[in-house]
Amino acid sequence: MMTESCVAMISLTAFGASEVRRHGQAWFARLSHEAGADGVEVRGELLRGDPDELGELSRIVADTGMRCVYSSPRAMWDESGRFSHEAVAEGLDRARVLGAATLKMSIGGFPPGDAVGWRALKSLLAGSPAALLVENDQRACSGTQPALEAFFRESQAWDVPLGMTFDVGNWHWVGESPLEMARVFAGHVQYIHCKGVFRRPDKWVAVPLEQSSAPWRAILRALPADAARAIEYPLVGEDLCAVTRQALDELRHAR
Repeated sequence: MMTESCVAMISLTAFGASEVRRHGQAWFARLSHEAGADGVEVRGELLRGDPDELGELSRIVADTGMRCVYSSPRAMWDESGRFSHEAVAEGLDRARVLGAATLKMSIGGFPPGDAVGWRALKSLLAGSPAALLVENDQRACSGTQPALEAFFRESQAWDVPLGMTFDVGNWHWVGESPLEMARVFAGHVQYIHCKGVFRRPDKWVAVPLEQSSAPWRAILRALPADAARAIEYPLVGEDLCAVTRQALDELRHAR
């Protein structure tokens, strides 16, 4: 059952990579707050490298009381199957600076049975206040049911409690049914990336939920009602604040 409303956040990619790089994520974080967002997802791939960029974002988060998620573009395991201590440490450190309660990453080239990697991950998480959530991305190695089921089995076996960021749209890129995956992984889900999908002749593209070819309402009903939701589809319009406010309202009450 859905609650009357939910925590509604905005992944700052929703405003378009070129615009976000031009204005900076701090500008869009302020706009998100003005539009009524409960939180923002800061994107590592959109950081401009300004010396005080993370500091400015952290002050906005602290001053507004918004929730914050830090999304790392780096994977936990690299393509060769080696655990990336540096990537996870960097993500946790940036989450700490931002005051983000959550770090979001992909498992990358996770190889089952990597005892060295699990010990290193467990040690890193023991010293961090941020929770690490694993996202289904658009790659077969890290965004399919078999890959993620194997990962969560080992996570439980190693007593490393990790939740999941469930990206509603990404399953289409790897040929999985998002509704079926919602039923499979609901017990792990703590955060939901909300975007509709539309199939062009050459590729899938992200669109507003109302324009989606997927049964997004049924998918959301199959996921935990208390999981925070984040808009990750394009937000565009002459009055961007008004567009964002309306999108947040629709997301909060979608059922």
